Amino acid sequence: MKPNIPCFLRRVHKDERGQMLVMVAVMLVAILALTAFVIDMGHVYFCYRELQATTDAAALAGGAAIPNGTAFTTAYKYSGSTANGAVYNVHSNLTIPTVTPQLGCATNAAYQLPPCIIYGAQISANVLQVTEKATVPLMFASLVGRSSMPITAVSVASASGGSVAPFNVAIVVDSTASMGSQDAGGLCPHAKETCALDGVQVLLQNLSPCAGTGTCTASGKTGQVNNAVDEVSLFTFPAITSASAPSEYCGGGRPSVQPYPLPAIGVAPASTPTYQVVGFSSDYRSSSSSTTLNSSSDLTLAAGGASTCTGLQDPGGAGTYYPSVIYSAESLLLSEQEARPNTQNALIILGDGEATATKSDMASNATASGTYPSYNDECTQAVTAAQWAANQGVGGTRVYVVAYGTSNSTGAWCQTDPAPYNVPCNELKAMASTAAYFYTDVNSTKSGCTSTDNQTITSLNQIFTNITGSLTVARLLPPSLFP
Repeated sequence: MKPNIPCFLRRVHKDERGQMLVMVAVMLVAILALTAFVIDMGHVYFCYRELQATTDAAALAGGAAIPNGTAFTTAYKYSGSTANGAVYNVHSNLTIPTVTPQLGCATNAAYQLPPCIIYGAQISANVLQVTEKATVPLMFASLVGRSSMPITAVSVASASGGSVAPFNVAIVVDSTASMGSQDAGGLCPHAKETCALDGVQVLLQNLSPCAGTGTCTASGKTGQVNNAVDEVSLFTFPAITSASAPSEYCGGGRPSVQPYPLPAIGVAPASTPTYQVVGFSSDYRSSSSSTTLNSSSDLTLAAGGASTCTGLQDPGGAGTYYPSVIYSAESLLLSEQEARPNTQNALIILGDGEATATKSDMASNATASGTYPSYNDECTQAVTAAQWAANQGVGGTRVYVVAYGTSNSTGAWCQTDPAPYNVPCNELKAMASTAAYFYTDVNSTKSGCTSTDNQTITSLNQIFTNITGSLTVARLLPPSLFP
């Protein structure tokens, strides 16, 4: 029997049947482990991309809201975190318990960031960083003791105004008799006309007169510089004798009032009399980085930004009538946009909305029809004119309305207009091209006229700062730019 044992062992050693089963079993375990790892990591990566997209959205929305003073609350709404009050970007497969927004003041010439300004209760800032954290459950890794993986996403965005966009801006400032009264809100200790011009100066201090950070060089054309970016023109009503004439707004500060010209819709008005105080100008600052206005600019002078000139003051002498100045300003905006392709138009209207012009305040072509040009239904005509302006030009015109000392009830104004435009507040709200472009000062708020989108912005300086910010959109920045 012993000789047979070695033979048996040799046969067993040489028999290869069944060895592949062992190899397959080993490889199958490895393949399954690798597949589990790929599935888990793929799920983690997918969740991370969702988290990053949500964080980007929160940063952009919060950055756009910096000028509103609501950066944090807006970022939370877009954060996807229901624990932090998210309304948008909520994902069923991703729970985001931690959202951390931070405001900062960044400086980098290459990105042409907006200025660092204090908005509402926020700190001085021009960028927002949002950090979001989540935990991703793992399916297969839990078998080896790893049940989840933490992920973090960071995004930084500028405030609105972070990118330079060429704008043609027409500012319409009421200069009827009511603007000579003292500002009753306590936020500006001057006559309302002066307070309004203070706001215009804030706008000029935050726009970009020319491209780059160097000195703006004169182009040889009055009021213009080379490489102009944002051009601004100042309008008023009632009409004055001539445009670009410092004697009109510096010689005693009260231009000679003319009956309201009634230009045809869409047709540039005659040169005199005119609603345009100063033509489109880009010389209001010596450079885009300058913090002071150019005192030799006609636009600066008319806005009261130079010690040598009082700036435009209310001449009184006529009731309020909006449509003709809107048609006039929009027609000139269209001409400017045609001369400067790839620019965007913006029309900013400041007034109380209390239309009270009489037939004698207007040119001879005024009618009683209630349709422009008419001395009846003046507030309804104002709404029609503003809505027409919003739909003109390439990309339309952004129509901003600043309600200044506006009533929220009926009275000795808009008396022939049907509801709801017989109430000045309703009229001005309807004139703005979106609810986000309608603002009310503290005087209007006290009378019950409020803005649904800009309730916390009630000083004229804040309002014009906010308008400047909204002229362009927030944009994502490299996270390393956050201070």
